[in-house]
Amino acid sequence: MRLQAILCLFLQLFFELSSCTHLTVMPGSTLELPCLSIQTEFTDAAITWEFNGKEINAQSSDSTTLKKDGLYLVISPVTAADAGEYVCLAKETDVEIIRRYSITVIATIVYTIKINVGSNVHLPCHFPPSSQVSANALWFKEMGAGITTRLTLGDSSTEDDAKVEQLYPMDHDQSIILRHTAMEDAGTYHCQSAEGEKLSTVNIIVEVPPTTTPFSCNSFTEAWEPCLDKNSRTGEPMLQESITEFSMKLYSYFRESQPSSNLLFSPISISGILSHLLLGARGDTRRAIERAVCVPHDFHCVHFQLKKLKEKLASSLQMASQIYYNPQMNLTESFINQSIQFYDAEPVKLLESSKENTEMINNWVANKTDNKIKHLVDSVSPTTQLIMLDAVSFSGQWKFKFELKPQKGFFSKLDGDLVKVPLLYHQKYKVVMTHVVELKAQVARFALTGDSSLYILLPPSNTVYDLQQVEERMTDMAVHQMIEHLKTLSPQNVEVTLPQIKLDVQPDMHILMKKLGLLSLFEGANLCGLYSEDMLVLDDVRHKAFLALTTQGVEAGAVTSAAFSRSFPSFSALRPFVMLLWSDQANVPLFIGRVTDP
Repeated sequence: MRLQAILCLFLQLFFELSSCTHLTVMPGSTLELPCLSIQTEFTDAAITWEFNGKEINAQSSDSTTLKKDGLYLVISPVTAADAGEYVCLAKETDVEIIRRYSITVIATIVYTIKINVGSNVHLPCHFPPSSQVSANALWFKEMGAGITTRLTLGDSSTEDDAKVEQLYPMDHDQSIILRHTAMEDAGTYHCQSAEGEKLSTVNIIVEVPPTTTPFSCNSFTEAWEPCLDKNSRTGEPMLQESITEFSMKLYSYFRESQPSSNLLFSPISISGILSHLLLGARGDTRRAIERAVCVPHDFHCVHFQLKKLKEKLASSLQMASQIYYNPQMNLTESFINQSIQFYDAEPVKLLESSKENTEMINNWVANKTDNKIKHLVDSVSPTTQLIMLDAVSFSGQWKFKFELKPQKGFFSKLDGDLVKVPLLYHQKYKVVMTHVVELKAQVARFALTGDSSLYILLPPSNTVYDLQQVEERMTDMAVHQMIEHLKTLSPQNVEVTLPQIKLDVQPDMHILMKKLGLLSLFEGANLCGLYSEDMLVLDDVRHKAFLALTTQGVEAGAVTSAAFSRSFPSFSALRPFVMLLWSDQANVPLFIGRVTDP
C-alpha cells in the first residue's frame, strides 16, 4: 500500500516537470499563476519564480506580486512587457517541482459577426480595465486599397436614430451599435484609442434573412404563472441572493461610468421596477429582464416573494409602485389584477395635458418618499404610452447617539483638496469595527433602528487607486461574508468621526439599462402580458436617490421610473468611502453609495 502511494506521487511529479501551460491574455487584465496544481504536503518548500530566465522578487516589477510565500504569482495589470516564460521551482529536501507558463499578450481582439439585413449589431471594443478613460475610442471602416474612413458616432442622449451610436461614452466599454444594417455595411471595422493603439477589429457579414412573420401576441396571452409553493423555504433566500447579486452588479456598472464622483442608488427600487415590468414581459424580453435582475427563469414566485419582502421591511422602509398609462391603451386584465395583487399598484390613466401629468407624477413621488424627493420629471411627452414608478423611503435612528455639540473638520477629497464639513463625532461610540483583508478596507457597522445597519467601508488612503481596489473586490459573496463576519463581533468603544452629508444623486439609467442587456426595451419589447396589441418602446427611465447622515440617524429615499493614536481605536471617515444601508431583518441591501465630495 505504501509503495502504491509513492508511485502515484512520482507520476504526478513527472507530469509537473514535463508540462507547460500556454495562456493568452489581454493587456490590463489580472493574471494569477499558481505554482502547484495539486495539493501536496510540501508546505515548507522554498519557492522561487523566474521570468525569461531572471529571478522574480518583490522589487522586480510594480505589476508583479508574490502571494502566500510564492505559491501564487499575480500580474496586475498585464502589459505587453509581461509576455514570455514563467517558471516556478518548489524545493524541499531532495524533491523538486517545476511549473512552467508561456504567456502571450495580445493587443487586438478580432471578432467576426454575422447579421441579417435591417437588424442592429453591437461592435465590441474595450479599454484595458486598469487604464484611465480620458477620451472616447475612434472607429474606422476599411474601404479597400488600404484606405479607411472614420465613423461619425452619435450619442443616444442627443440623436435617437443615429446610424452608428456610441453606447457608453467615456466608459471602459467603447462598444458601438450599428443600426438598420444594409448590405453595404458589411466589411472590416477597427477600434483604436485616441493615441492610435488598436483595441479590436470586427468583421461584419451581412446576410439576407428568410421571410419573417409580423410580430404577434397570440402565443403570449397567458398571465404570469402562479406561485405553487408559497411555503417553500427556498423562495426567500433565493430572492435575497438575487437582490444582492443584482446590487453588486449595479454598483460595478455605475462606478465604471462614474469613477470618481458621489454615487448613490437603491438597488431594491431598481429591482422593484424591473420586476414589475417582468410581470408583463414575455419571450426574449422576459428572459432578458430575468438575466438582468439575476432571477432564475423557473422562479415563478418572484412577485409573491417581493410582496413578502415589502411587508417585512414595512417598519423601516416604505416601498410603493405606480403605473400611469395612455387612456387609449387597453392594458390586459391579467396584468392589472396581478399588478394590484403583487405591487399594490392599480394603473392610473394619464391626464390630458403635459403640465397636469408632470404635476401628478411629481406629487406622487414626493408623497411616497416623505418629501425627500420632490421632483423627478420636468415634463411628460404627449406621445407617452406608459410610465412605471417605484419609490422607497427609509428613516432610521442611530441606536447609539452622537454628540450634539456642533463640530467641523476637513474632508480630504480624491484630488487632495480639503473641504470643511460639519461632523458627527463621539469619543467612545459603541460600534463594531474590523479590517477586512479581502476588501482591503477598514469596515464599521453602525446599528440603526428598524433592524437595519449602516456599513462604511474605508480605504487605507484618499487615493483613486485605493478606492478602486475596494470597489473591485465588492462582489456579492465578499459583501455577504463581510456582513456575516461583523455579526459575530461585539461592539467596542471607538472614537468615531463621520461627515454629515446629504446626497441627492440621479445616475444615468439609460447606460445602465444597456449594460444590463436591456437595450431591446428601447427598440421594441415583447410586453404582451401587459399590452397585447403591439410592441412597446421604452422612451425614458430614471432613478433618483437621496441619503442624509445627521445627528439623529440616516434618512434615505429613492424613486425609479421607466417611461417606458489613543488608548482606544478610532474610525475617521474624513476621506472617500463606500457605504451600504443594509436590512438585517430581510438580509438585503437597501441603498449603496460612495462619498467622494460631501
